[in-house]
Amino acid sequence: MNGAILILVTLMLGASLAMAPTSATLGIFGNANMDNTVNELDIEYLQGIIDGTNDFTDFADANRDGEIDENDVAQTEMIINGDETELHILDGNGEPVTVHKPVDRIVVEYLDNAEIVSIFNTSDKVVGIDYAVAKSKFQFPELSKRKNVGQMNEPDYEAVLSLNPDLLLTFSPLNTKSKADNLPGVDVVFLGLYYPDLADPENSKFTDGVRKLGYILDEEERAEEYLTWRLGWIDQIRSEGESVSEEDRPTVLICAYPYAHLDTGAFRTYSLIDTLTQIAMLTGSKVMAEDLPEFFGSSYRIDVDPEWVIEQDPDFILLHLVAYTYGGTSLDPANGYDADDPEDIEVARESFTSRPELAEMTAVKSGDVYLESGSFRNDASGGLIGAAYMAKLFLPETFTDLDPEAIHQEYLSRFLGRDYDLNEHGIFVYPPIVKEGGELAGAPDRYSESIGA
Repeated sequence: MNGAILILVTLMLGASLAMAPTSATLGIFGNANMDNTVNELDIEYLQGIIDGTNDFTDFADANRDGEIDENDVAQTEMIINGDETELHILDGNGEPVTVHKPVDRIVVEYLDNAEIVSIFNTSDKVVGIDYAVAKSKFQFPELSKRKNVGQMNEPDYEAVLSLNPDLLLTFSPLNTKSKADNLPGVDVVFLGLYYPDLADPENSKFTDGVRKLGYILDEEERAEEYLTWRLGWIDQIRSEGESVSEEDRPTVLICAYPYAHLDTGAFRTYSLIDTLTQIAMLTGSKVMAEDLPEFFGSSYRIDVDPEWVIEQDPDFILLHLVAYTYGGTSLDPANGYDADDPEDIEVARESFTSRPELAEMTAVKSGDVYLESGSFRNDASGGLIGAAYMAKLFLPETFTDLDPEAIHQEYLSRFLGRDYDLNEHGIFVYPPIVKEGGELAGAPDRYSESIGA
């Protein structure tokens, strides 16, 4: 990496992480003092605006009528007490949206929205789901049984309306206005969970979106409990990753499977804005795409020539698997929560590592080619959990005390309320990470003998 790019990456990831403020502005109208909650301090600030002693702020107009007066005080008091009939927010696209309360019937798109609703213990409000959630029976055993309205990138509006929902939680930042126009009487909200931004998680759209949904569903305390847990672990991994010297940073190629085949003519890797790249950099590793001009672009994906990949010769190759796409497609091999038997994943790995063109690559010769579950990129908490596994994989001597499986298990048990034993089910990293004492992370213990662990 040349000096200018290194400085830019440091500013965007290192310095921003170290200097991130402890609170972020909650995008709810009524948050007059612009902190991360709506409380009595906002009433005091509003009164100061009315009295002429405080400056106007972006979220002071709690009822969005264009004036700051006692009606805004009344609206803010109702938000604090959970009595509001309307909640005005900025959505994940930065657009003002009104949510009508109470919210009793919800349609959720894709896995991240399904996760957060589950974390809030409000799954009973979900009346409809999309294709990906319907297929994820092991991850969402109850939610997956709800009415499947299909692939929401091409919505079946009649199917959605037939469920008489109050709220549609949409996954994509695109087409939110079109969906709202075609779903009269339904509040369409893009929370911003698409943008976890592990470089600055406290100020990310993801964190703001989780908090806003807490207010929408009257689960503010649960939202803060989850965020405190998540941000605490990210901060710990970041702190240890920052201790890795430049010469000790392993080089990692992250690419999408099945694009990681020479017959396709290209490898698909990821830019700085993508969660997978941020996972690797959070651990202190060097992402191979860092040296590409497209790395700082607005597109999350970068297509590169096989010759470039071979020439760069990374220390690790990480092949990203996806089980179910937002577009309504199922992909092989099964992975993550849906997989117990590693046979198909091993076949997929072998089809890559056996290519004669790759035979002399360092990662291929050392066996450091890994397939990882799409859960690490596409789930709400995937970035954190993926970072824990990747830290242990790429830099085991730095992260000696980190137990990724314990973090993952706590998430499943404490936040999703799942009776799912990672020692018995699921394949999240293959080959699994061998920890001290020969224990495995990211794969069930019951097949350890088959891989020689």
